[in-house]
Amino acid sequence: MKILITGGAGYIGSVLTPMLLADGHHVTVLDNFLFGQNSLLDCCANPRFSVVRGDCRDEGLLSRAMAGKDVIIPLAALVGAPLCDADQVGARTINVDAVKLLLELRSPEQVVLFPNTNSGYGIGDKGKLCTEDSPLRPLTLYGRSKVEAESAIMAAGNAICFRLATVFGMSPRMRMDLLVNDFVYRALTDRTVVIFQGNFKRNYIHVRDVARVFMHGIANFSSMKSQVYNVGLDDANLSKVELCDKIRTHLPHFVALEAPIGEDPDKRDYIVSNVKLLDTGYSPQYSLDDGIQELIKGFTILRNTRYSNV
Repeated sequence: MKILITGGAGYIGSVLTPMLLADGHHVTVLDNFLFGQNSLLDCCANPRFSVVRGDCRDEGLLSRAMAGKDVIIPLAALVGAPLCDADQVGARTINVDAVKLLLELRSPEQVVLFPNTNSGYGIGDKGKLCTEDSPLRPLTLYGRSKVEAESAIMAAGNAICFRLATVFGMSPRMRMDLLVNDFVYRALTDRTVVIFQGNFKRNYIHVRDVARVFMHGIANFSSMKSQVYNVGLDDANLSKVELCDKIRTHLPHFVALEAPIGEDPDKRDYIVSNVKLLDTGYSPQYSLDDGIQELIKGFTILRNTRYSNV
């Protein structure tokens, strides 16, 4: 298939793009390379790979990039509550308006696969699993923007929406601010972390399993279309304290201290059911333990020492 990925040089796209190419697809990435990343250089030798440098809000550019494509995956977004709060105009125009523009420009037969965040569940009901039918109660601009975009996509039809758990794992365009990635880095380098709201639970998923779910959606679109699916590990509905305990099984010297020093802007506290997705024949391949072991190796290579002498 001919596939367009907006934001394809980001954390997820830098894993998904090579997978799609390896599977025989033609992939075009539209990205503004905001972070100066070079994560797709290995793809450039592949004749089925194309890249467009530009902004997903540019109507002419987006229209030309979409022409002739079978599948569109709009990954381009300002991701996370802090980044959206820092650029509220960008959060609206990229996370919502650009998605609505894409829907206006697409032809009826073009398929859309969209990543939402399951932080849209906000604060879940105690003791109840969040399913795809649970109410969405986003508490941040980030969550609200992604939920609004999902609503527009589902109303337009011929689409699948994936509500992603907190993603972890190594990517060529690495993000060290995601919770598991951050805690493992601190465990390896500082050997300690101070946590707040330590009993708040959330769900987790490996970045490669996120890439695989998009491939699964493409391969099974006819049976999965017009549906929303939670994407996470059913055995990884963990609190921050439980996550630290898990990391400590790999790095025994890791110390986690609790203190009332802050709060999660998303106030994420929920447990999630991923049964609906599993019933389509999809199954994750990477456990939380796999991810922690991978991150330890990755952070042995990668050091965030840009402003340090050592």
